[in-house]
Amino acid sequence: MTDNHKFSHLHVHTEYSLLDGLSRLEQLVKRASELGMEALAITDHGGLYGAVDFYQIAKRYGVKPIIGCELYVAPTSRLERQASDKRPYHLTVLAKNNTGYKNLVKLVTLAHLEGFYYRPRVDRDSLEKYSEGLIVMSGCPSGEVPRAIIEGRLDDAKSAAEWYQETFEDYYLEIMRHGDVPDLPAINEGLLKLKDDLNIGIVATNDAHYVLREHAPFQDILICIHTNTNVQASKRLRMEEDSYYLKSSSEMIEIYEDLPEAISNTSVIADKCNLELDFETLRLPEYKDTDGKTSIEFLTELCNEGLINRISKPGEKEQQRLKYELRVIEDTHFPNYFLVVWDIARFVRQHDIFFAVRGSAAASLVLFCLGVTDINPLDFDLVFERFLNLERKEMPDIDMDFQDDRRDEVINYVVEKYGEDHVAQIITFGTLGARAAIRDSGRALAMPYPAVDRVAKLVPQKLHITLDEAVNSSMELADLYKNDQAVNKLLDTAKGVEGLTRHSSTHAAGVVISKEPLEDYIPLQRPVKGFENGVNTTQYAMKPLADLGLLKMDFLGLANLTILARTRDLISARTGQHLALTDIPLNDSKTFDLLSNGETVGVFQLESTGMTRYIQDLKPSSLGDVAAMIALYRPGPMEHIDTFIDAKHGRSEAYYPHEDLEEILKETYGVIVFQDQVLYIARRFAGYSLGEADVVRKAMGKKIPEIMAEERQRFIDGALNQGYSQDVADRVFELVEPFAGYAFNKAHSISYGLISYWTAYFKANYTGEYMTSLLNAYSGNAERVSIAVGECLRLGIKVEGPDINSGEVDFSLYEQDESELSIRFGMSSIKNVGITALEKLINVRHEHGEFSSIEEMCRLADMTGLNRKALDSLIKVGAFDSFGDRTSILSVADRVVSLAQSETHLRDSDQTSMFDMFGESVQAPLTKIEIEEGHTTENQKGEWELELLGVNLSSKDSLALIVANADSNTVVSRDSIHSEMNNKKIKIAGQIQSISYRNTRNGKAFCIVNVVLLNGSIEVFVWEELLATAREILKDGKPVLITGIVKDRGEEQISISAAEISEFVLSDLPISSSDQLGQNVGSSLFLDEGPLVEVLETESKEDSKPQIISTNGSNMNMNKNKDIQTSIEQSSNSLEKRLLITIIESKKIEADKVLLNNLIRELLEHTGNDEVEMEVKTANSVVKLAWPLIKVEATTELAEYVAEMLGDSGYVALVGH
Repeated sequence: MTDNHKFSHLHVHTEYSLLDGLSRLEQLVKRASELGMEALAITDHGGLYGAVDFYQIAKRYGVKPIIGCELYVAPTSRLERQASDKRPYHLTVLAKNNTGYKNLVKLVTLAHLEGFYYRPRVDRDSLEKYSEGLIVMSGCPSGEVPRAIIEGRLDDAKSAAEWYQETFEDYYLEIMRHGDVPDLPAINEGLLKLKDDLNIGIVATNDAHYVLREHAPFQDILICIHTNTNVQASKRLRMEEDSYYLKSSSEMIEIYEDLPEAISNTSVIADKCNLELDFETLRLPEYKDTDGKTSIEFLTELCNEGLINRISKPGEKEQQRLKYELRVIEDTHFPNYFLVVWDIARFVRQHDIFFAVRGSAAASLVLFCLGVTDINPLDFDLVFERFLNLERKEMPDIDMDFQDDRRDEVINYVVEKYGEDHVAQIITFGTLGARAAIRDSGRALAMPYPAVDRVAKLVPQKLHITLDEAVNSSMELADLYKNDQAVNKLLDTAKGVEGLTRHSSTHAAGVVISKEPLEDYIPLQRPVKGFENGVNTTQYAMKPLADLGLLKMDFLGLANLTILARTRDLISARTGQHLALTDIPLNDSKTFDLLSNGETVGVFQLESTGMTRYIQDLKPSSLGDVAAMIALYRPGPMEHIDTFIDAKHGRSEAYYPHEDLEEILKETYGVIVFQDQVLYIARRFAGYSLGEADVVRKAMGKKIPEIMAEERQRFIDGALNQGYSQDVADRVFELVEPFAGYAFNKAHSISYGLISYWTAYFKANYTGEYMTSLLNAYSGNAERVSIAVGECLRLGIKVEGPDINSGEVDFSLYEQDESELSIRFGMSSIKNVGITALEKLINVRHEHGEFSSIEEMCRLADMTGLNRKALDSLIKVGAFDSFGDRTSILSVADRVVSLAQSETHLRDSDQTSMFDMFGESVQAPLTKIEIEEGHTTENQKGEWELELLGVNLSSKDSLALIVANADSNTVVSRDSIHSEMNNKKIKIAGQIQSISYRNTRNGKAFCIVNVVLLNGSIEVFVWEELLATAREILKDGKPVLITGIVKDRGEEQISISAAEISEFVLSDLPISSSDQLGQNVGSSLFLDEGPLVEVLETESKEDSKPQIISTNGSNMNMNKNKDIQTSIEQSSNSLEKRLLITIIESKKIEADKVLLNNLIRELLEHTGNDEVEMEVKTANSVVKLAWPLIKVEATTELAEYVAEMLGDSGYVALVGH
């Protein structure tokens, strides 16, 4: 007789019910153990996401794990998609044994792959087919039998219960008792009647959704998040009472004291469930094309061939290393694994896909011989045991990176080769991080968005930061938490849901490949939305898959490999030279000069501010130096960077605590940088094998005190046995101990260092091609595009705006002349413009040639996909500048769309016109679109470009305005800021190019603002207190005034630590551009002018006394003391009216330009029939100019206004009055 005082929870939802369960697995199992429960089930909605983790945690706590699922059952067929199918029944299903687990996996997979319609659904056919080994309970009030009872269909309820009873060996009616479900008493009454009528057992469950009673408010918030509503909504879904927690046995027994059978049956069911998951068997795929040889024989043959092909005259050292590796691979049963990886690498090379290997795999000579890596591990003294050894009982990782635009080709090959049912992408789970928890909780609490947003933005942008850490590290957040009741409630609520699993998605790299069909072992589901036709996804994450013995691989799409591939293609197209990455010399002086000069923008792994500074200090001269810096630039070893650099350059001597360490640490100047060095030290001093040393390194890395103490004693004992003294043993262990945790994998450093070197090589030697490829990789990321454009300008490469007549879909490289390369902005990078529409239009242009007018473009091009919003965007960024002014074209955009549509209709309808009778020699006249003369200001252009391109290509003119408006105490040029100003306070005026938000080591928020000045840019650091008040000002493209302290970081690295930031308000002025005029007149004032002006004559200073003759004896100087005169020659009645303006050129070139443009704008607003002439007084001459394109109404009022604008910089005369 089963003890009825034992109770097991058999209907339990965890966080893997995805926003419908609050129970965290560890907390849940720990609580069950504390309550003395011997067994516990997991029954999440529609999936088995947490099953393996739950199983392992339960085993660790001594609680029997029961794997189950609350399935959704279609009312008819899982294949039906009717309105009635939107409300599937619920059914609680548990796995009794391994057969039951496999069948449950089949059912869950089937529900997702075939039955998904709002919910993953099974049906009676599938339940019957996979019924063996399952225990089924009738479910919650949404179950088939309970729903029939509620709806008064008692015969249907009985019929359904009979079907389940006949189909499953173990079927129970599930009794729940919660006071907030009005229908439960009637349901339970009906279920008890069925129990008596059909002799079906009953079982008590509590539908647990959270662990402790006090968690109920958080569950309510979670439901609001899940249903996108808030706590104030009257008709929302909710649990009205706090009874859905993990109740103790005594509580459940008390609730069901009238039904002791329902309690005891929980133990009966728990006793029947004896699932044992297999974590020992490897389920690796088999490579079958071995020509009749065994897998190890075929692998050995391939490696011997590869050794000869890849290493000229391999010696005994290479031969012995290869034999050793092959023996280890055979003993660990991984030959098929290596053959599968070889097969993938072979496909990739055959199809010219750029790829690389990440992690410790580069330490394998076998993989080098197979062509999987391009690094000979013997050249870099890489330790194979760090990758694979007999002592470590786990599968090695061979993680592969592919150019990200071709990763799908690789996955599709693997699917085709090994079978669709043997390959899947791996799931990953998004959790409620600190900021997300605040935002979601704020919505659920019905708080105003601005208030919630303000709090969320106060959380430092630190990876995996918790709310408690955020409060401790942000003074402003801590103050609000303490003193603001609403914020206090918001943060406490957010803490209750923080860290919960929120949703599932597809891992960026993970792929699993199996020998048998995957659904024999793991549940699968459809790809995420947007990839419906892609490869299926596992429901288990990386670790559970590995624990189950499945081969998981990382197939990461790496943008930098795409950049390298596209750069190679551009080089080939422009020069005919076809470069392979393996052809690139590893001793290129230009590459190391580029790195030493800190020109690391766009260089893989090396472009952050801190890394750039250290690379400059290091001045690398080998790939090993680059790899070492990649390894050192991390928390922990970072403190040793200066020691490393000083020793390299002889500023200090490398220190070796013992002479036997010198051979091991010589390459890194006495600093332990790599894990491989830790292994060598353990072998040399303590007598470990390299495999044993790797196991110890990994154990010590976990920093568990008991393990550390045990390993210390073991190390010291070994050292004493090797003949070292106690003192030496202690000192060496203390040296190794911290590095065991944070020393870096050398093979990974070399692998990624090689990619860094390749990118630097291309940037140094094929700059235009590389920067074009970089811009294409950054397309869609406004901040990155802006930085790359700035780097292009610094490198002397022009970046031209989009152009419908010369631009392409992507950024394109072209030669302006024989020696100068320029980049044309890619039109697919314009917001609101679709690639498909662009491709159609550009293809027509390629066939036809440049469009001579908008009308011709409408007639010839297929513009069906180019809607009004896309057309506006193209116009605003200057793609149609060859047809006229942007504002003017915008004003007729509707007519352009209409004409394009009518021309398309005419083409598609096969209609003919009268002109078709004359053949191709006579074309039908095009409808004319009149584009009026207009002038779009440079500020307006810049705003549009910033909005739609992410970068202001007209910013040079904005800088001119800043210069003109700044006072003499404000620094406007980068040249004016130098190291002698260190720790001095200055004020600068410039334009924000980009903003990067960061966190200090203490988690405090700050940002680095790149501010463009004349002749360069400077980084401005904005710390937490100022950031809180200045955040709204900090926007890309914004003119700013910044006061701060100059900080000299050495090697010409200067930044500013901001103390005050304000917006720099500018006037909106038109500025044109031409260089010819300034050269003609000898005045820098007109270097940016041209179309409006023509030179009449240039006089020497001595000949240039202006004759000012008053009309009718009146002198306008009396009017407001302004220099306005009216002038007339002898026969005044015959003289045409005109406005004569005299400007005195100052030494402030940019200010003079702005003054001139102010004048142009004002004159354009007073159009008339009178001519304008100008005299410019320079230091050596007077230049007389006519402006034929500007006609004004020359009135006294206009003259007065212009005179006021000129002030002391000139005067005005009215001629002909």
